[in-house]
Amino acid sequence: MAENDEWLSLRPCEPLPTQCCGSGCKPCVFDIYEKELMQWKQARAKGDQRLLSKSTESSQKDLQLIAPEKWSTFQIVCVEQQTADTYLYRFQLPHGHCLGLTVGQHIVARGVVSGLEVQRAYTPVSPLDAEGYFEVLIKIYEDGLMSQYMKTWKEGDTVCWRGPFGGFPYKPNQYEQLLLFASGTGIAPMVPLLQYIVADEEDEVFVTLVGCFRTFQDIYMKPRLQELAAYWNVKTLFVLSQEQDLKHLLRSYQEKTYLGRVNGDMVKNFVNSCRRKPFIMVCGSITFNKDILNYLHKLGFSEDLYFVF
Repeated sequence: MAENDEWLSLRPCEPLPTQCCGSGCKPCVFDIYEKELMQWKQARAKGDQRLLSKSTESSQKDLQLIAPEKWSTFQIVCVEQQTADTYLYRFQLPHGHCLGLTVGQHIVARGVVSGLEVQRAYTPVSPLDAEGYFEVLIKIYEDGLMSQYMKTWKEGDTVCWRGPFGGFPYKPNQYEQLLLFASGTGIAPMVPLLQYIVADEEDEVFVTLVGCFRTFQDIYMKPRLQELAAYWNVKTLFVLSQEQDLKHLLRSYQEKTYLGRVNGDMVKNFVNSCRRKPFIMVCGSITFNKDILNYLHKLGFSEDLYFVF
């Protein structure tokens, strides 16, 4: 009986629904649970607890800073407030090391709120080749469960992350023209994509980024976006849903800003202003993505001509 109790104590615990970030990660926490449960059953059947230890597939894997199936802890070294409810968090990596992500990949953070484990996915906005750090842009929601944990973050705190997941298989000069539609923090995967493109002098794709925000003050990372827009093949445009006029905006923004909610006529105008028929990328809320795709379908864009993060 004692031996049976010991085996039961080693049985992996099934995750709670809150422990799934809902982003379609592979492996999901439930996939990891099923794998560990199978390993436990096999070890128990053979009566060998040594089979429960996770084998290292290769020495290279040991050098990874982050992996999909295990949690890695990183320290916050800088917190920069972007707007009233959004912050840019910088996490420290070992000197000379990169996180190792590709275009559009996201990572998952783990937090505990009132004894309940919660996980959410975020796309780093730092350059893919950034050494010694990575940055994530996070909006704090007043009633958000994960936000209750994140709003306590400060410099020196450590956070658990795993990944990477997802991504877009972008290759230099794969397209002649890209048209990016981003709403709010949906701009996160677009920034490292732009940084990746401008860092490659041989990549001659033209890119137009359409950032949709409520007001001018709500535009995230303005200096970084301005810096990217200075490149010959990058154009940034903005759609501000709650601004009344353009007069109080900086002159450098007035000519590239539209007022009101993004609509079918705007999308058509953005498409027609491209040098070539664009490949389109979309990232935002469920409603935003649905609206943009609806406008694109009316313009004759098939599923192979766009990608939704």
